[in-house]
Amino acid sequence: MKNIGKIVATEKMPTTVDEFYFWTDKVRIIKPFDVVKVDHIPPSGSNKNSITFGVVEEISHFTDSPSFLAGYISSDFGDVDHKPNTERIGMNYVKAKVVGNTEGIFTPVLDGHLVSLAGEEDVKKALGLDEIKNKLPCGYIDMYEPPDNIRIPVHFNSHFLIGPEGAHLNISGISGLAAKTSYAMFLLKAIQCQFLQNKKENESVAFVILNVKGKDLVAIDEPNKDLENRDKDIYEMLGLEPKPFTNVKYFYPYNKDFPTTYALKDDVKSQMKQGKAFQFKYIFEEDKDSIDLLFSNVDDPTQTMESIVNYISTGQGKFDGLTNWNELLTEIYEHTKKGDTGKDKEITISSWGKFYRLFRKTLDKSAIFASRLGDGEVRLQEQIKNIQKNDIYVIDVAKLDEETQGFVFGDVMRAVYDLKLGQIERKESEIPSKIIIFIDELNKYASKEVPKSSPILRQILDITERGCSLGIILFGAEQFRSDIHDRVKGNCSSYAYGRTNAIEVSKGDYQYVPPVYKFNLKNILGVSLSGRAFRYNLFVQPTMPIQQKGFSLQSLTQNSIPFAA
Repeated sequence: MKNIGKIVATEKMPTTVDEFYFWTDKVRIIKPFDVVKVDHIPPSGSNKNSITFGVVEEISHFTDSPSFLAGYISSDFGDVDHKPNTERIGMNYVKAKVVGNTEGIFTPVLDGHLVSLAGEEDVKKALGLDEIKNKLPCGYIDMYEPPDNIRIPVHFNSHFLIGPEGAHLNISGISGLAAKTSYAMFLLKAIQCQFLQNKKENESVAFVILNVKGKDLVAIDEPNKDLENRDKDIYEMLGLEPKPFTNVKYFYPYNKDFPTTYALKDDVKSQMKQGKAFQFKYIFEEDKDSIDLLFSNVDDPTQTMESIVNYISTGQGKFDGLTNWNELLTEIYEHTKKGDTGKDKEITISSWGKFYRLFRKTLDKSAIFASRLGDGEVRLQEQIKNIQKNDIYVIDVAKLDEETQGFVFGDVMRAVYDLKLGQIERKESEIPSKIIIFIDELNKYASKEVPKSSPILRQILDITERGCSLGIILFGAEQFRSDIHDRVKGNCSSYAYGRTNAIEVSKGDYQYVPPVYKFNLKNILGVSLSGRAFRYNLFVQPTMPIQQKGFSLQSLTQNSIPFAA
């Protein structure tokens, strides 16, 4: 690749083992995240120079003008149309972060050494892309301006995304503009493609996706008719087939006339006719012990809600022998009148009243609490416990109220956990070795403001802390990363950042991010990263009509990419 400048080391701005500066022509178009290489000193006993690689961070322009006033005076005292006889001497100087050296030499690069654009193989070597094991496509790099532009496929080490070395992905970005769901679907599609091609009997995957917004994810097995040839070329470059998801089943909340969903009626009917869509219910005899999930976001400092749940689930008082949800509601109402008699004497009338109001509101709003199953109707727990390899379950909760959404989500998490803990009578070889759960709006269930007693929060914490060893992988997305519980995001080995705002990037979660990257977080369509160290430009175009553009980060320990911290 062509030479673009030379190293400059000054008294006040020396080169270091971490960074260096170089001058370049003022009309040279170069961008942050571009990779450059510098001829460096040879190793001992060799006549061949080593090469140091750097990633561009900041670009500045200056001239020989001593002050702003001098610039004003040289324009005939403020005449904007004045054309000077000679242009001022000016240049650009660039700050670059050291990311590696071909011979492991990390002494500072020397003044006057040539700087050039890195070629395709150089970029791969600089970013460690030539050493990635267990490759999983995650996008590609578009670098430099024509005619020097290059395009390089980028891969994650899948063992650090979905185990066994690490697990869990957290995606953050403002609502509607950050392409969070888009990028998650791209990665899930890449994972399914990889495992469909994988013939190893001990490695398999299944997916559980919760649709929480509109009809975003209730047609992921439909082909994208707008996919252009250039997009198909990208898929070919990444080794992926430009096809939609396969083995998809949809589960919609039951309602008497039509499922509670934003999906089009004709589409849902077509899916049901093809045997790939069902309505789900919660049956009293099977699901009464899960009512604690309805109160997961209720502030309960004295644990009275938890006491009532335990009182009901253990069949104390007259709660033993009930046969349906309405009978349960009636018996709860009776306790709002009885007060502190019998074994529930420590539970006050007001606590029973609060429990009754919350429980009644849920039953009134949703028809999913029923007494029996009909044709085309299922229980989610039973379906998840029988999930097969490469299956994708899309559970639509978008039109349910927040409390019922939390109930369904918690029930799904428990079912997956029970399956992987071996509490279900199935042969181990028949159970998918990995089950990936994708949930948007994670802040509803795992934010710092969720009560510590929340059973859903406890379940999420357990999965992020132990899920890797069990083969349960959480892909979560939220608007603001700073709001998520520290133990949840702290146990994720990979992260993705979409476009966000200035207030968010000022939070402690972004304290390690250099200013130039914070600027890009506020102005780009999307940013993907894993770990702590910024790495490379990334442009992603999934099968569905969605796209993401930004940069990716990888850490030395998590994806084997050399980096001088």
